[in-house]
Amino acid sequence: MPKKLPTTPRSRVRSAIRQVFLRSRERAKCIKDHHNTCERCGRKGSVAKGRELKIQVHHKAGVCNWERVIDEVFKEVLCAPEQMEVLCVECHQKEHALAMKSKEP
Repeated sequence: MPKKLPTTPRSRVRSAIRQVFLRSRERAKCIKDHHNTCERCGRKGSVAKGRELKIQVHHKAGVCNWERVIDEVFKEVLCAPEQMEVLCVECHQKEHALAMKSKEP
């Protein structure tokens, strides 16, 4: 049995972010607004047997720096265990309430 890595693999983070995008409301709205049709050739997406045509959504500006995005996820969300603490739901809510109060002007 292979040994587990001590941290989440970068490939898994990238895959999870991609899945969020594939299921996002923004992506669905883009497809709906364009009537499930390719903006370049005008072909309509279809799931009919023998006429399958998948429609995808392309970022015009591109997601040019996946590494930077993944670095931010590791920095902000998947930080070292030493930078986390285990709390009950009530204490966790209190902690966030205190954090919000300290941010108020």
